[in-house]
Amino acid sequence: MRTTWASDPAASRGRLHPEPGGELRGPRDAFQRDRDRIIHSISFRRLRHKTQVFLAPDGDHFRVRLTHSLEVAQIGRTIARVLGLNEDLTEALCLAHDIGHPPFGHAGEAALKTALTGQGGFDHNGHTLRALMEMESPYPCWNGLNLTWETLEGLAKHNGPVRTPGWALKAADAAFPLELTERSSLEAQVAAIADDIAYDNHDIDDGLRAGLLTLEQLLEVPIVGRGWDRVRARYPDIAESRLIGELVRAQIGEMVTDLIDETGRRVVAAGIETAQDVRLSPNALSGFSDAMREDERNLKRFMYANLYHHPRQLAAADVAGVVVSGLFDAYRANPSALPVEWRERLPGDEPWRSRHIADFIAGMTDRYAAARYREVVGPIDLPEGF
Repeated sequence: MRTTWASDPAASRGRLHPEPGGELRGPRDAFQRDRDRIIHSISFRRLRHKTQVFLAPDGDHFRVRLTHSLEVAQIGRTIARVLGLNEDLTEALCLAHDIGHPPFGHAGEAALKTALTGQGGFDHNGHTLRALMEMESPYPCWNGLNLTWETLEGLAKHNGPVRTPGWALKAADAAFPLELTERSSLEAQVAAIADDIAYDNHDIDDGLRAGLLTLEQLLEVPIVGRGWDRVRARYPDIAESRLIGELVRAQIGEMVTDLIDETGRRVVAAGIETAQDVRLSPNALSGFSDAMREDERNLKRFMYANLYHHPRQLAAADVAGVVVSGLFDAYRANPSALPVEWRERLPGDEPWRSRHIADFIAGMTDRYAAARYREVVGPIDLPEGF
């Protein structure tokens, strides 16, 4: 049952471009339509070949941006249902939160940020808004997916209120003011933490599968060690290799339960009655308890030290940076190498000329970027897949 502080599609602030009311396709409300537009977008489909943790993995069992986004949506929707929030808005935000990532994940983002030094830089969160409001073009009368204000607001504030937006986010805000310095909806706050819960735990699974983490290492992390003891107590006669999935599931469940309990407590303590009360709150209303927040931070520190900054990962990131920066330099020096539809729209003046080239590169999948590098720059040896 929807609570009074849930976002209400009937009370949406609308879309940037008015749409004829008589052309609704099926019995869907505004947030359901947003979710469906995201799923049907080209940008969303491309996530299936974009890095999550491992660079262009050869193994079929590793996560990519698409599967990660689906897992975030599953977690987010579960939390929203228990808290009485709008499940469709939560799901839309979870599905779209990584659409702005360039090829090769954070390594690709760092390379584009450096390439656009002096031209405004690059930020994947701002690029998410740019992709959804400008670059997608499935409709005849306007650019973008024409998503509701609530969906765009939640994506803009994925990491909380924004006081120093980059150029892409500034442009989105100028076109459709998103109240960047205020809190986002509870649905958006839940989606952001569902993202943390998903990658905190699923990256453990992938790290173990790739052989970059060991169970012995992981058990030194307090929350993992406690969870493993409980799993082993329940299944004392089962081989350890069969219990990794149970460990991950149990840990996700523990985090989700803590988040639900703490969020409910904060909402009541703050006297929240409406969705607007949520936005005017001086503090975040969705979050972990103090104890769980410390556990989650310890887990993140471990993952950065032992997985994300593993020597093999850093070596892969170096190669990824070469690919992305090399593509940018090549297209900047020789725009005729761009596909015709991108070449024809290439601005003549900076910073938009460089930003246009970055837009093209940011939309690439890992494998497409590697293929284009070999075509316009030269040979490149990508790290061996896991």
